[in-house]
Amino acid sequence: MEAVPARARAWVACVALSVVLCALPFPDTRTPWWALTLLAGLYAACDHVVRRRLGGTFYPVLLAGAFLLPPPAAALVPLPAALLARDEERPVRLRRVWRAARPALAVWGAARVHWSLGGRDAVVACHFPYVLVPAGAAVLAFCLVLAVLDGGILAAGVGVPPTPLRPWGRMSPRPSWGGLLFRSLAPVAVHGLAGLMMAVLWRSRYGPVAALLVLLPMCVSCWVFAQYHRERAAHQATIRALVQAVDIKDGYTRGHSERVGQASVLIARELGMDDARVEVLRFAGILHDVGKLGVPTRLLRKDGPLTPEERRVIELHPEYGHEMVRGISFLGEARAAILHHHERLDGSGYPYGLAGGQIPECARVVAVADAFDAMTSTRSYSRARPVEAAVAELRRCAGTHFDPRMVTALADALGRDGWHPAVTADETSPVVPAQQPAAGSPSGAGR
Repeated sequence: MEAVPARARAWVACVALSVVLCALPFPDTRTPWWALTLLAGLYAACDHVVRRRLGGTFYPVLLAGAFLLPPPAAALVPLPAALLARDEERPVRLRRVWRAARPALAVWGAARVHWSLGGRDAVVACHFPYVLVPAGAAVLAFCLVLAVLDGGILAAGVGVPPTPLRPWGRMSPRPSWGGLLFRSLAPVAVHGLAGLMMAVLWRSRYGPVAALLVLLPMCVSCWVFAQYHRERAAHQATIRALVQAVDIKDGYTRGHSERVGQASVLIARELGMDDARVEVLRFAGILHDVGKLGVPTRLLRKDGPLTPEERRVIELHPEYGHEMVRGISFLGEARAAILHHHERLDGSGYPYGLAGGQIPECARVVAVADAFDAMTSTRSYSRARPVEAAVAELRRCAGTHFDPRMVTALADALGRDGWHPAVTADETSPVVPAQQPAAGSPSGAGR
């Protein structure tokens, strides 16, 4: 059995005890037993399908229980799903108790808020839009309780990993307390709206059968989002594998790809690009040197200057890279950046000697990011420069080698936020004062 911190076990025990205390008033005369049984069974079935097949959680039935049942009864709806589910991860008992107590306490809090605001009467009378106020407050209470519970287990040492707050996808390993709440609000609000529709139809003359029809579009939506996250995870895995291969081949530039991706994002955001394009430019920065997989390792790791013939071989890497990623459709214009990131505004770059506006904008962004990181990193053929010296060199070469807009955008972003790249292997080397480049030489762009 895994070693679970004692404080984590104590937190789970306190949450489970709280659920017992909240459910103590049950049963009472207001509880429709058949409705509780149906909702509990329906939630267990949905939770099994969604968790096993789609890798997420499904809250509409749970929130419908909060809108239809008294709080003590609503707290019982998620218990069968958690207690009957198969869980192979250890510690099994502790995880099972956590999976039962966590949603039970959250739905109890949502039901308590909903009933105290007169939500039950609004649902029965179908008073729109007044029914939305208690329902919205209940959803907020639901998210708040989940955030407190998950934050507590994180603070206790993550002895029992919290289940994802998002209805689909995975949560980051160590999210912040504030992020736990705000990250869950939007998706849980959508599930809350579906749960409210279920509750209203349930109380209408059409009955529970009509309420069940609400689940069909929600299941379809859940499937679509799960497919999206799976595809996105596959994209990330593809990029990680390519970058790791480059890092293994060229140890001197380990971490360079990730930092160029970060600098490209800084430039793109400073230029006001939309999120989708920022993401593409991040891919472009990360993969810009993937063509080095086709370059002999002895050239990549050679100390000192390259011969003209060796430089011609090195200068083939953009074309190699473009050929490697040509079939990866999700990269979009990032493929053009991989091919043209060594072009220069005055036409003296490679591989095609493009000039000015002939160079794709994404390539001009990556060119500046690449040169900046090359100058601020220690390599086999050059020592690291301070950030200020690198920016000054970029400004000197703006208009000839680099697009002035991109240089200004990076300088403004660095001046406001600073440069805080991820820690990588080559950052253990000390930063030394920059050596002045030879007249007319490139601004420090990497090989």
